[in-house]
Amino acid sequence: MEIAVRRGARNVRVFGSVARGEDTDDSDIDLLVDLDIDVGLVSLAGLTRELAELLDVDVDVVPAATLKSAVRDEVLSEAIAL
Repeated sequence: MEIAVRRGARNVRVFGSVARGEDTDDSDIDLLVDLDIDVGLVSLAGLTRELAELLDVDVDVVPAATLKSAVRDEVLSEAIAL
């Protein structure tokens, strides 16, 4: 994913309803990413916006380092590398 690399994201994985095959026309796309150490909120927001425009669907980009322990195992177990 060229956009992700340009914005300092790597190891892009899809999770949530899309990964489980339970998505509907109203579903967003949940993406889990590892961010380079110097990536800030502006770059993360830019990545989210660019992907949403490209895919024409709402996108939620979640840095893996910010996953709460309560959902971490579930998210990681269903995440599919892109």
